Amino acid sequence: MTTAAPGAPRRRSASAPPVLRVPEADLSALVARARRLLAQGRRRLLGLAGAPGVGKSTVAARLVAALAGAAVLVPMDGFHLAEAELHRLGRHARKGAPDTFDAAGYVALLRRLRHPAPETVYAPRFDRGLEEPIAGAIPVPPELPLVVTEGNYLLVPAAPWGEVRALLDEVWYLERDEQVRLDRLIARHVAHGRSRAEAAARARGSDQRNAELIATTRHRADLIVQLT
Repeated sequence: MTTAAPGAPRRRSASAPPVLRVPEADLSALVARARRLLAQGRRRLLGLAGAPGVGKSTVAARLVAALAGAAVLVPMDGFHLAEAELHRLGRHARKGAPDTFDAAGYVALLRRLRHPAPETVYAPRFDRGLEEPIAGAIPVPPELPLVVTEGNYLLVPAAPWGEVRALLDEVWYLERDEQVRLDRLIARHVAHGRSRAEAAARARGSDQRNAELIATTRHRADLIVQLT
């Protein structure tokens, strides 16, 4: 029987991932699972994947807050390409699709975070007010035991996204009632300046195509979290 090298990410078995139903108002079961990762002695990376509007950023932020200084949130959204570059490439109308991110840059950052050097690593964040990534906005000190990252494409097998999965110790796939997810997504677009009609068209158009791609990666997760 072969064994993984010391410090290598754990590989999920070929069986279907277990499903955990979690009330959105009470994430204690998820916090407890994250604490078990913390107890394993070296830095761990936890990923939250799922379709747009499912609640990844909200759940991730609440997990990090509950872990009280033992974790930091490094979202994938910090690797959005800049607005000017999206326009140059003719991809602005599809912003949020896999090829509108610097996926290779995200992979490189995860490698640095997985094997922390003595110095602090700085990660980017995405500013929804500016609709731009902000470099060097999230400090990750070397002693921090858990990095939580969330994003749409953590489980996508195609290059360069395919390198992400092996760098994460666990990935949880979040899902919820589809109509609730769409309503949340439309409300988010409206909150960031789109008309109701524009928001609905975006949610049911390019966002929905992205969601359908993401759904094909569900089986690669360690845990399915059904938010109720």
